Amino acid sequence: MNYEKPNYFDLVYQVVREVPKGRVTSYGAIAHYLGLNSGARMVGYAMNAAHSMPDVPAQRVVNRQGLLTGKHHFGSPTRMQELLEADGVRIENDQVVDFEKIFWDPEKELGI
Repeated sequence: MNYEKPNYFDLVYQVVREVPKGRVTSYGAIAHYLGLNSGARMVGYAMNAAHSMPDVPAQRVVNRQGLLTGKHHFGSPTRMQELLEADGVRIENDQVVDFEKIFWDPEKELGI
């Protein structure tokens, strides 16, 4: 039998698809949940590759301080913010307002 191990990006995308509308998570929280040694930077690479995948809400992944650090991968400087605001997330100066309140932690929400 040939068992195929899911690729790293696919694991990241599975988690990101679970982030509900109106909530955000961080690169590091996803990496920690998945037990990935490569960490937040590799989750960022996965998100950079996902900006054109309509089933992966990449806009819901921000840095650990709630900053829209991946915004330059969305085709225009304001597209990430527009998508988040359409989700009901308030943004001021490229930062999620009430970040701690709307933060979605995969470990708590999906279990270990």
